[in-house]
Amino acid sequence: MFKDDRFAHYNAAGFRRDMVAGITVGIVAIPLGMAFAIASGVKPEYGLYTTIIAGFLVALLGGSRYQVAGPTGAFIPILLAIVLQYGYEDLLIAGFLAGIFLLIMSVLGVSQLIQFVPRSVTIGFTAGIAVIIFSGQIANFFGLTDVKKYEYFHQNMLELWHRASTYNGYSIALALIGFATILLVTKFAKRLPVLLVALVVPTAISVLFFDGKVDTIGTAFGGIPSALPSFIWPQITFEKVMYLWQPALIIAALGAIESLLSTVVADEMTHTKHNAKRELFGQGIANMVTPLFGGIPATGAIARTATNIRSGGVSPVSSMVQSVFVLLFVVLLGPYASYIPLAAMAPILMHVSWNMVSRDAFMQIGRVKSGDAVVLWVTFLLTIFVDLTTAVQVGILLAAVFFLKKMIGELRFHVVAPTAAETSQFGSAVTKCVVKGPLFFGTAKRFEEAFPDWLTSDILLLDCAGVSALDATGEAALASLVARAQEEDIRLIIKKLPLEQRSWLKRSGLYTQIGEHNFYNA
Repeated sequence: MFKDDRFAHYNAAGFRRDMVAGITVGIVAIPLGMAFAIASGVKPEYGLYTTIIAGFLVALLGGSRYQVAGPTGAFIPILLAIVLQYGYEDLLIAGFLAGIFLLIMSVLGVSQLIQFVPRSVTIGFTAGIAVIIFSGQIANFFGLTDVKKYEYFHQNMLELWHRASTYNGYSIALALIGFATILLVTKFAKRLPVLLVALVVPTAISVLFFDGKVDTIGTAFGGIPSALPSFIWPQITFEKVMYLWQPALIIAALGAIESLLSTVVADEMTHTKHNAKRELFGQGIANMVTPLFGGIPATGAIARTATNIRSGGVSPVSSMVQSVFVLLFVVLLGPYASYIPLAAMAPILMHVSWNMVSRDAFMQIGRVKSGDAVVLWVTFLLTIFVDLTTAVQVGILLAAVFFLKKMIGELRFHVVAPTAAETSQFGSAVTKCVVKGPLFFGTAKRFEEAFPDWLTSDILLLDCAGVSALDATGEAALASLVARAQEEDIRLIIKKLPLEQRSWLKRSGLYTQIGEHNFYNA
């Protein structure tokens, strides 16, 4: 189906490099897999299962040599909302449907359309997601107890306020130690896996000094089983598909955007080129298979992909090695993860949320009084206070409205004096009008309203060299002008109409109606 040259010229030296890179990425992926799962409202092992299965399948079937797939922070708000509203089994169904949507996107070549999602929308919802992730860890940071989770941000903030008196000093101490570890390792020991170290240090302190005094993965979720994930077939019904298809489509769209962005980053770092259709195909298969073993939706992870490249990975084998490494962790060391305090997860996710925001770009767009700023702030606020699905839909719609408004304003037409050459060729009884900009449904009416000013001489010379676009409504407006000119016995000459727009007129038949001799290119 797809040509695959990602393993071309592979050798033993490349395998050794992939082994090192895969183990390195696996060390990074273990704490993130558990943290993202917990933040999404499911057990930590489901994040590890996702890392194992999706990481392997995307490496095998995807379109990039370097892509590392797994659970990511971008999915947390929508996955948590599904779990809270419908339950874990429906989350599996939504993930399966998202995989189907990704396959459809691959077949239809939708990868080319992803680039048209406005930057203000992606920056807005990414920043909103970061706020949700960060705020979602406040309870773990302070060790608050009996905190209920609600669908909306303001409800969760009120719940935190009401439960503030239940804070745990030991949890706060562990969270601060985790933050300090991240800062110190980042500054003085950059070669160490910062997130794993930030998980191990507070865990060791908790076991040695705070045993039984803080909530852990074991007390909250019962620990991580050392067995392999078992096959699950969720009960998919027509009714469930009807209420899950929309969030599933958002999951698929987010997954497509993030995975393709990750492959672009990899291309820039390695001077290679990915296969976008194949990448979406691999993502689709991975997201259909992963839920059947209890996993959550996955996509390409930019940070892990970059780590893979910096660690020397040269082929998809490195991501496969990562999956095997995480699998061995689950089988051999999984039960020990029950000692990890939830307070140790908080600084990891807060750190991730801080790094996922393009702060400079947010401030640059947000400060300017423009349509982009409105789109950014609306998308950002709707992501936080309503939901991600609504935010993306409204953001794209708003961006389209502002773009349409801009396009409407770009149509310009004015009557000018004909050149000496034009007067010599057509005579002095010529009215010349220059038209610039798009002639489409948004500008057609204004175009038609100008007819009386143009139809004043024996000949109307319409200079269309600057007509940048033409649609069916614009063509109908031009046909109306042709009819008016013929009724008043005025010759209409069209000058320098671009080839693409001329082809449109030929297909519609208007070119023949105007007459080839009335198209002037000099």
